[in-house]
Amino acid sequence: SQLFIKDLHFDGVPVRIYLPREPSAGKRRGVVFFHGGCGIFGSIRSHERICRYIAKKSDSVVVSVGYHLSPEYKYPAQTLECLTATVHFLQTADTYGVDPARIIVCGDSVGGTYTASVCQELVHRTDLPRIRAQVLIYPFLQALNFNLPSHQKNAFTVFLSRERTVHFILKYLKKDCSLKEPILAGSHVPESKNLQYKKWINPDLIPEVFKLGYKPPLPASFLPRVHEEVPELFECRVSPLLAEDAVVCHLPDTCIVTCGHDVLRDEGLLYKKRLEDNNVRVTWHHVEKGFH
Repeated sequence: SQLFIKDLHFDGVPVRIYLPREPSAGKRRGVVFFHGGCGIFGSIRSHERICRYIAKKSDSVVVSVGYHLSPEYKYPAQTLECLTATVHFLQTADTYGVDPARIIVCGDSVGGTYTASVCQELVHRTDLPRIRAQVLIYPFLQALNFNLPSHQKNAFTVFLSRERTVHFILKYLKKDCSLKEPILAGSHVPESKNLQYKKWINPDLIPEVFKLGYKPPLPASFLPRVHEEVPELFECRVSPLLAEDAVVCHLPDTCIVTCGHDVLRDEGLLYKKRLEDNNVRVTWHHVEKGFH
């Protein structure tokens, strides 16, 4: 009764829009929401409740993006559809009573990946209003190192274990799941890449309080065959942590949510540091007893 809800298409991408019924004195804020589910499950319906909640509690117009799932729609279709829907909303915000200068992008899990990727791809678009802020809820941000402290601590945590994380990534990219073990070990990363990205993906950058019991793994042997099978893991659309500083320094204000019982916790912490090092304003919420 508090919301007007309608299913639409933004340039061919399915969306569900939630508009507060109560008249507004001025233009409202806008929220573009990307649901989680590893890019292979989840939907507008699975995140119906949270989108209604956000719209009501923040008196905002929420656009939930129903990007098509892998493997039927091959990567990077999901990221590109999220980008298309966001651009459309930025261009047509007035139609929905939204201030185009007050639109945020938000997502959970892989939705956080899409959020980070969309914001990175839009930083140099001068023909569009700037995204006001990004909200990353326990995001997946890199596929190079699966031996960070949070991977070890939560290796067997229910729902998203360390092993299942890589399994889902391979499913999402339509790759052979037999690559899982060498990728978990880090054998897909050549030494040159390890050296290149050590300044950004490194357990030494994780605060000591989160490293209790952490044991540095033995160096893995590089396997060129595995590396050649998964070039997508080194793309910013899969691993937004690999974006250059020239992009990161232009990102909008950011809110990052991390959880204690989550293999992906440290990716949020590493991105937080990268953003802060590039003078981007960051609000960080850590739910110590929270699960992915």
